[in-house]
Amino acid sequence: MRRGSLALSLTARRSTMDDRMQPASDHVATSARLSAERFAERTDRAGSPLTRGRAPGRTGRIRLLVADDHALLRQALRVLLEAQDGLEVVGEATNGRDAVDAADRLQPDVILMDMVMPGLNGIDATRQIIRRSPGTRVLILTAYLEDERLLQALRAGAAGYVVKSSDLDELLLAIQSVHRGNTYFSTTVSEEIAVNEVLLQSKQPEGKTGYELLTAREREVLQLIAEGLSNQAIADALVISVKTVEAHRAHIMTKLHARNRTDLIRYAIRRGIVSLDGPEAMPARDAV
Repeated sequence: MRRGSLALSLTARRSTMDDRMQPASDHVATSARLSAERFAERTDRAGSPLTRGRAPGRTGRIRLLVADDHALLRQALRVLLEAQDGLEVVGEATNGRDAVDAADRLQPDVILMDMVMPGLNGIDATRQIIRRSPGTRVLILTAYLEDERLLQALRAGAAGYVVKSSDLDELLLAIQSVHRGNTYFSTTVSEEIAVNEVLLQSKQPEGKTGYELLTAREREVLQLIAEGLSNQAIADALVISVKTVEAHRAHIMTKLHARNRTDLIRYAIRRGIVSLDGPEAMPARDAV
């Protein structure tokens, strides 16, 4: 499994002792300003500067929603993106469910969507958002570089796939490209994955087996089970009864041919619904 770094790679710059003694906020602002100035000298692959693309939203800017469960990355992205002409970050979301709600409320032009988030993962969130707001473009921003995850993203309706090891310039190009109605893959994705084959596969009808048989609610329950929540905790999170949770779990186990919760957790990890890298992959002690 190849993974990108957990943050966007930015060009290292030498700084004087006075610079190093400046407040952290000054460094972030300076970095964002320098990135903006550098990018202003470049043009996108169609030969037009970022600010000369298709007319953005009502404010004259491309309205962005950033969905990622890592606060530091979310805040850094906001600072960097808002330093660019033609972009406006209208909201943030810490998980997939919040992203769906924010998309309904804010109607952004483009959503930067992390793939693995608690509560509701980025793929299922993308699927719900595209169904409710077909005009919204979703750009997956992830640490994972795998053809299966790319396929899942495309089938969910994502317009692009960028790994977090990409630089800021490429992210800006990706935003502009998907906003224009194109599909965008970062350079690393194009180099490591047979993108054309995955695109063709994404357009073929999905076989109704396994995960595809689960309802939207059953997928939510499966993810929460895999994150280690007990039946009561799942009921509280989804505002349903424990008996309803038990019924959903029984249906999920039948459809996935699972014998117990451990099988469901293993399935969720293999599917990429939860990650082994965080505590969400560990079953709770009181799970029943």
